[in-house]
Amino acid sequence: MPIDLNSWKESADRKPGELNVLTINGVEFRMRWVPAGTFVMGGSASDHGSHNVTLTRGFWLMETEATQEMWTAIMGSNPSAFEGAKNPVDSVTWAEACEFAEKLTALADGLTFALPTEAQWEYACRAGSTTQSSFGDVLTSAQCNCSGDYPYGTDEKGPTVGKTTPVGSYPANAWGFFDMHGNVWEWTRDVYGPYPTEPQTDPVGPEKGTRRVLRGGSWNDGAGSCRSAYRGSSVGPEGLVRRYAYNGVRLALTAK
Repeated sequence: MPIDLNSWKESADRKPGELNVLTINGVEFRMRWVPAGTFVMGGSASDHGSHNVTLTRGFWLMETEATQEMWTAIMGSNPSAFEGAKNPVDSVTWAEACEFAEKLTALADGLTFALPTEAQWEYACRAGSTTQSSFGDVLTSAQCNCSGDYPYGTDEKGPTVGKTTPVGSYPANAWGFFDMHGNVWEWTRDVYGPYPTEPQTDPVGPEKGTRRVLRGGSWNDGAGSCRSAYRGSSVGPEGLVRRYAYNGVRLALTAK
């Protein structure tokens, strides 16, 4: 069935978190709407500080991290260390994440999938919040799949799963996105580098660098590494590429 491109176009009437579903190769890709807007990106000095960011266009973002079911339907293989159709795909390199987006785009005629920019990712993660996480200034393993021995903002420890869990096992943020905190790190488009201090509009990060930004933390991290502003990085397409069982992907989508 042809894709109804009108249902994916930007509209001022769309509400944050509005759901739209695309079926490709028999697998559903649930996408939620992120409106244009301005927010304070970043946090403390350890997060490279903070600055105002304006995103001039709305976009769609996967409701969950890409599952192994989604990945296999498009890529024909599964690199994951922790198998499960509804678990997030893990052990994904930056180049493979980009290839996943390219292959999805080829199958979704008229729509473009891509890795979100770092700014897009944090804006969607925050979902209007200004606190350390989308749930507030306290973050524990009761709210996301992370190490329960290292909560943030409290001394109260929680359970530790020690591996990925099926997407959607923990509460969603205010815009309906699951697992923005924990489970697997999520690749973004940006090269890793210091933030600018002045306000930015539709930032895309530094032009050069060997490392790419990862966001969200993972099952293997303390809650402090799963905060909205926390930045991770790993080798991108250049240099020695290694696979890690805590790196995954969540794609953005725009209409052509």
